[in-house]
Amino acid sequence: MDILLVASAFNSLTQRAYAELSDAGHRVDVVLATHGPDPVRAAVRERRPELIVAPMLKTALPEDVWREHTCLIVHPGPPGDRGPSSLDWAVDGEAGRWGVTVLQAEAGMDAGAVWADEPFAVPETGKSDLYRNEAADAAMTALHRAVRRYADGDHKPRPQTGDWPEAVWRDYYRQDRRRIDWERDDTRTVLRKLRGADSQPGVLDELHGREVFLHGGHPEDQLRGRPGDLLATRAGAVCRATRDGAVWIPELRPRKNSGDPAPFRRPAATVLASWTAPHTPALPEIPAPLDLPAGRRTFADVRYRERGATGFVGFSFPGGAMSTDQCRRLLAAYQYALARPTSVLVLGGARDFFSNGIHLNVIEGAPDPSEESWRNLNAMDDVVEAVLRTTDRLVIAALAGNAAAGGTMLALAADEVWCRTGAVLNPHYRRMGLYGSEFWTYSLPRRTGPETARRLTAEALPVSAAQGVRLGLVDRLLPVTPGEFAGTVENLAAEVAAAPGLAGRIAAKTEARRADEALRPLADHRRDELARMHAIFADPAAPYHALRSAFVRKTPAAGTRPLRLGEGR
Repeated sequence: MDILLVASAFNSLTQRAYAELSDAGHRVDVVLATHGPDPVRAAVRERRPELIVAPMLKTALPEDVWREHTCLIVHPGPPGDRGPSSLDWAVDGEAGRWGVTVLQAEAGMDAGAVWADEPFAVPETGKSDLYRNEAADAAMTALHRAVRRYADGDHKPRPQTGDWPEAVWRDYYRQDRRRIDWERDDTRTVLRKLRGADSQPGVLDELHGREVFLHGGHPEDQLRGRPGDLLATRAGAVCRATRDGAVWIPELRPRKNSGDPAPFRRPAATVLASWTAPHTPALPEIPAPLDLPAGRRTFADVRYRERGATGFVGFSFPGGAMSTDQCRRLLAAYQYALARPTSVLVLGGARDFFSNGIHLNVIEGAPDPSEESWRNLNAMDDVVEAVLRTTDRLVIAALAGNAAAGGTMLALAADEVWCRTGAVLNPHYRRMGLYGSEFWTYSLPRRTGPETARRLTAEALPVSAAQGVRLGLVDRLLPVTPGEFAGTVENLAAEVAAAPGLAGRIAAKTEARRADEALRPLADHRRDELARMHAIFADPAAPYHALRSAFVRKTPAAGTRPLRLGEGR
């Protein structure tokens, strides 16, 4: 069918819907509803879709559109749930199970007939992680079912009548409910509030006399202090005491009306440092050991552990972005892992994002964004080059979640790429106005061939994990739940390490690297890529700077129009 996706943002779920519906043989286009209803109406007139799907929509569809066309709304709540903050209420109520409903658009919000629904388990994790993983899996299962039912033409959706027994309206989840009482709230309550707002909108609070939003939360089982006091920093996060313990908060976001020139999410310690007077004592930096003891509950965004002959370099950065500091710490952990007596090395986190490349928020907040772009890119290149030059063991990139731009190229630097079925890859840089680096001119054509590599970088469209296998980007697809991914990877990696042919594989990769180096050294790829990127960073008129600022500050870039994927093909 011809399907038009209408969304408030080309976010993870919209990208996944685009990629998977395309894989299913449908002709899919996307229009964003960020510029009002007129672009949506225009797209409907021009594309004449057989079906309209809204994977993530914060505003109502125009009435003339949903009256004249079948429009399916993906609602992140079980049947009967209504309201704009469904997942917030699920996290707040510590729901063990939740659901996603695909319903038909009508005048009443979330009150249309139900085409499909799918339940899912709710683990102890942040709302954004939950949305991208368990909720997204359920959403795509329900959406595929609803689309098939619509295509078949004989399904009658279940109407939500006035006496619908499960109907519950839940209001917008406001900041007064999120507010933390540091004197009275225990650690469990604080973590629940922080996790319910980890990506958006954050928890409004006050630090050093300034209003600020707190983003993300991790428990701390050793540090203690007076409730509300800041105790330490670690890897950009700050530790704050609760009534009965402490929590780590990775990111802060100043209020837009606070006068702060960078009112967007950044590492918490960076934001605090920009406020602190020179005479104010600095908080102690307490690094976490790479190999955390079993049972420790604390914050560590980079870790290392071993199981037999397999080493695991785990990392998890908010939003998947990797700053200069994060790249350098990841490189240090990788170099430590190379000194260990293992034959297989697995790179990746237990769940959620793999990597989205350089950290645009940190770059935008830097005194000189051009210089910080350059530093960050070189630090990212250092990590990727270390992986490419590893010839004494097999390296596996394990993608529990999405990867984009330089993060995709980090994965492709490994010998094998293992990917959870729900992950989405964006192996391109064009939508941020960049040529790209991270040795993409070597790694991408090596896997896909030069023609496909050119097409992927030019079209700049999301690729599903299943399509990644067909294109050569992914070697192994893991059809498991988000919670099963880490254990599955560990068991499969142990099998690889125990396989009798491993030594021969390592010898063959060493010889292949030697042959490739003779043909064109990695240094040449890095030099040529960085020369193009440096020219972009150094040019104030380059689109990258406006696109980066608009992306970070969540405002339309000057002169941009609503996204229409069909126009970019």
